[in-house]
Amino acid sequence: MTTIKVEGMKCQHCVGNTKKALEELAGISNVSVDLEKGEVSFDGEAAMEDIKAAVAAKGFTVVD
Repeated sequence: MTTIKVEGMKCQHCVGNTKKALEELAGISNVSVDLEKGEVSFDGEAAMEDIKAAVAAKGFTVVD
């Protein structure tokens, strides 16, 4: 399982958008979002550039 930090999520709608964006990437599954911690966890692998782009398209930022 991989966990990344994501900034900008404020509500359950944000959580749903982020989860959906990552689930649409090939090779990513079992996405879970912890709004309180600002963390997203998932199984599988995808290029970090693709992950960042998918999250950014929903208006949020992956923190390195």
